[in-house]
Amino acid sequence: MRTLLNIIWLVLSGFWLALGYAAAGIVAFILIITIPFGIAAFRIAGYALWPFGRSVVREPTAGVASLIGNVLWIILFGWWLALAHLTTGIALCLTIIGIPLGLANFKLIPVSLLPLGARIVDSDQVAPGDRLFSS
Repeated sequence: MRTLLNIIWLVLSGFWLALGYAAAGIVAFILIITIPFGIAAFRIAGYALWPFGRSVVREPTAGVASLIGNVLWIILFGWWLALAHLTTGIALCLTIIGIPLGLANFKLIPVSLLPLGARIVDSDQVAPGDRLFSS
């Protein structure tokens, strides 16, 4: 079932969302000082391509630098990426078959806003209490 959902996701929204994250990553790499943001953007782009069967887990050791980085991320990239997830999620929820995909889009909004201090892992490797969200 995960594979089927991932294929439908890839066709309907995953490819375009991954392009948005890749564009943010390229801009971050060009600006040089924001290279950590670029790394986070490319990591999330992979997740946006194939989200079902994987989860986002917050790192308990993420410190103040992660917090400051997340604030900068929201200002530079996060708000428009979250807006893209919101728009795509609403559009997908307009159809019956798209409702699970729209809900998955809504679940991607927190990681699109606060990517630093988060890991993307297989859902099988995570205890239920450790998940930020899963698809």
